[in-house]
Parts: sequence; C-alpha cells; structure tokens
Amino acid sequence: MMIIRSAAEMKSDMNTFRVLIADRIGEDGIRILREAGLQVDLRFEIIHEELKRIIPDYDAIIVRSRTRVDSDLIEKGRRLKTIGRAGAGLDNIDVEAATSRGITVYNTPEALSTAVAELTIGLMLSLARQIPMADRTMKEGRWLKKDLKGFELKEKTLGILGFGNIGTEVGRLARGMGMKILVHAHDLIDPSILLELNAREVPHEELLKESDILTIHIPLSRESHHIIGREELSMMKPGAYIINTSRGGVVDEKALYEAMKGGRLAGAALDVFEEEPQCKSELVTLDRVICTPHIGAQTEEAQKSASSIIARKVINYLQAKG
Repeated sequence: MMIIRSAAEMKSDMNTFRVLIADRIGEDGIRILREAGLQVDLRFEIIHEELKRIIPDYDAIIVRSRTRVDSDLIEKGRRLKTIGRAGAGLDNIDVEAATSRGITVYNTPEALSTAVAELTIGLMLSLARQIPMADRTMKEGRWLKKDLKGFELKEKTLGILGFGNIGTEVGRLARGMGMKILVHAHDLIDPSILLELNAREVPHEELLKESDILTIHIPLSRESHHIIGREELSMMKPGAYIINTSRGGVVDEKALYEAMKGGRLAGAALDVFEEEPQCKSELVTLDRVICTPHIGAQTEEAQKSASSIIARKVINYLQAKG
C-alpha cells in the first residue's frame, strides 16, 4: 500500500536539516528555503576560520564568490550533503574534494546569462566609442570631440571563446548588431545555434587570428588558467580588442599589460581579475583598458533568479535525502 505523506509532514522532516548561507543572496532564496521548513542561518560576513569552526553543524552551505569552500572546510563538514553556489563559476569550491566525500555541488549558470552577456555588449560598445573617456573628460571640463573617433561594430568579426549559456547569448546580441560570429569551445556546439547565428566554429588559433574583438566566456580550471598568454596574444590581429567577463585567471594579466603597452592591442575591457577584490593589476592604470569590479551578474533580476534557483536545488536534494 502506498503511503502518501502530507506537505506538513514533509516540511517537518526538512526541519532536521540546517543550511548556512555564508554570502549575501537575494531575499527570495532565503524565503523559499525557510518556507520549505529548513533551518537557515545567515552569516554573510563570516571569516574562513570561523566558518571552519561551525561547518560541522550544517547539512548544506550556500555561497557566492567571496567564500572559499576548500578541501579543509569540506573535510570538517561532517554533516555536509550539498554545496550551493549562487552563480556560475565554481573556482572557489573544491569540487573534486566534495565529490570524493559524496557531497553534491550545485551552481546557477542559467540565472546569469542575460546579465553577463549584456555587460559584455556594454563593454564592447564602450571600447568602440570610447564612452568612459568621453564621460571622464567632459567632467574634467574638456571637449574632446575630434579626439574621440570610434568604430562601428557592424560587420566586425567577434570571436567568442566558450559557447555555453553566456557565450551563446553574447552571440545572439552581437548578431543582432550585424557582427560576424566565430566561436570556439571544448564542448560540443549545437549546430542549430550556429545556423541561427550564422556563426562559424573554428580552431582556437584561427579564432585568435581572425577576431577583431575577442570575448572570453569559459570557467577557470587548471586547463584554462592563462589560456590567453603571450603566445596567444601575439597571434591576435594588430589593433584587436579583448574582453573578459569570465574569470581573471584565464588571462595572463602581465602578458596583456605588455601587449597593451607595446601597442599590439588597441584596447581591452575587464570585469574580472586574478586578485579580487584587492585588484593590484597594472592594467587598471591604462587609459585604453576599461575596468569594472566584477559586476557581470550584478543585476536585480540575475541575483533574484540565482538565489531562487539555488534554493530550489538545495531543497530538492535534501528532500530526496530525507
């Protein structure tokens, strides 16, 4: 005979699970977790040593990019069943250590695609029309109309390195502006999307050589660390541009600085850096480099979506465990 459990009974069972939220997420996600009956503790500014002390008491932890969930923390999390990342990247989580302990790791790349893609296009337009410099010099009382000659994106070749959710959305937006699209990715690419965007899949080297603008949308891993270095930058067209809204470590910042100072590249736009939040990169000192403080996912819509999605993933997993 099948036993049908009431919603109240299921909620009561969930009350045995404790969830720690170590970074600030949207209120919707917190509300969803609590309405499911979970015990939820908010420690948005918790330091790593304190986190290691209290993590044994929790069945789940939810973080963003600030909190490191390293192997030491995972080892101390004796009750940990799942780790949630309200965001796309997983470079601050030791996924291998978690997997070896039978801990499931979730993230929310589907929540951020539009926000990051729109920022990428915004940075592209800013490079093309020198918008930050135009604004800055106007506020300094200078009228530099003759000096601020830009270029049109229409008919320019955009190279997209990485063609997941974000790279695909960037391609759609760029295609709408009349750009030619080249893509390269390690994963299989859906032929129907290439057809939709009239895009061409090319080898990595050809992507570098043919792109007027290169935009990067890949996760940071041992394999992708400094995937754009001196050799790769030397292959790019003289006068090309590069945009990185993925992770700082995929670009060798010293090599990029040299390429910019040497005049090989015309400009760069970076939302991510190898050291965050205390950015020490020399690139921020260059006029032809536009820098933003990792704001790719910082929209109201993206944060609301990410918090809700990660909350539901954690709930579904713990309900299955319960």
